[in-house]
Amino acid sequence: MGPLILTQLATGLSVIAGAAIVKPVMDQNPMVGPFPRCPSCNGSGRISCFCSRWSDGDVGCRTCVGSSGAACPRCGGSD
Repeated sequence: MGPLILTQLATGLSVIAGAAIVKPVMDQNPMVGPFPRCPSCNGSGRISCFCSRWSDGDVGCRTCVGSSGAACPRCGGSD
């Protein structure tokens, strides 16, 4: 293996190790920061669109443009 491959391998392993260390901490403390998250969307800024609740199972309307998610009306999608 050349030095370039070893460098890329070491970088990839360090990214994976860092993610493995950070994930449990983020799972325990999901609300990091001084401001509480929006209770409607849990900080994602998106909620499920009304069109995804239609009985025919079809998803997509002008509001969500087919993504089945609309901006949260409580925080305006900014959380």
